[in-house]
Amino acid sequence: MAKKFMQTFLVASACKDLLESGKTTSIRDLFYMTKHTIKGARENTFDDQTESDIIIEDLEVSLDALREELHLFAAKRGSMVGPLTIVDAGDTIDLSHMGSGGWSIPSITEEEIIQFKKSEAQYILLVEKEAVWHRLNEDKFWKKHKCALVTGNGQATRGVRRLLQRMTRELGIPLYVLVDNDPWGLYIYSVIKQGSISLAYESMRMAVPDARFLGLRSRDFKRFKLSDDVRIDLEKEDETRAKQMLAYPWFKAKHWQEEISDLLKCGFKMEIEALSNKDISFVTDVYIPEKIGKGDWLT
Repeated sequence: MAKKFMQTFLVASACKDLLESGKTTSIRDLFYMTKHTIKGARENTFDDQTESDIIIEDLEVSLDALREELHLFAAKRGSMVGPLTIVDAGDTIDLSHMGSGGWSIPSITEEEIIQFKKSEAQYILLVEKEAVWHRLNEDKFWKKHKCALVTGNGQATRGVRRLLQRMTRELGIPLYVLVDNDPWGLYIYSVIKQGSISLAYESMRMAVPDARFLGLRSRDFKRFKLSDDVRIDLEKEDETRAKQMLAYPWFKAKHWQEEISDLLKCGFKMEIEALSNKDISFVTDVYIPEKIGKGDWLT
């Protein structure tokens, strides 16, 4: 364990330097900052980034601190618009005037970087697909319904998840999640709700247990009279994944068992974009308002 012990102190020392200098860096940069050949030997401190990544996780658990608090960040991915004003690294930003692209959510969203200055948002809507987010943004859904419109461009990054948790807690507003009707969409929701299995130690500061699952749902196919053209046959991998989810503790509730069983029984999945088969703005004008208005969501 001597090498791992040395690696731990190298990474810890690098993080200490970052904190003292007030600078941040990527986990890739950290790997190169701490990688060198040991004097008098042919062995490297690190041979691959996977080695330093594991040490970062160890430090997070040991120090009870997120890597973002150690001034480390990963690639950013995600956008937000809405009727609220924030402070980002000292700059005041009105998220109701962000054009078509929205505010790019940074990797580090801790209190010392991001503060909520003013908000009229009544809830948060997290959309899995960037294309659907663009449709809602162009239709000014967030303006009409007074919500913070967020996309994680697929599986939400740590920064997005941390921001969502902070918003629900500090602004006191609910979070709705709109994902594809498939096992991957359900998994994206489960990570938002409970955290990821592989990084369970971070869940208490990233998960939103009260997150509301808005859909897309198998029963929406008949309810909204969607065309057979939008159906995509489940693959063997989809069926295997769905059956695994039936055993997840947080999906043990009767309504979740029925939801996942419905997906398997139907034998097909659907993307959120399937709603555009009805009308390009059907998701904006009908689907989301009706779902939220009738309280048709799962938790």
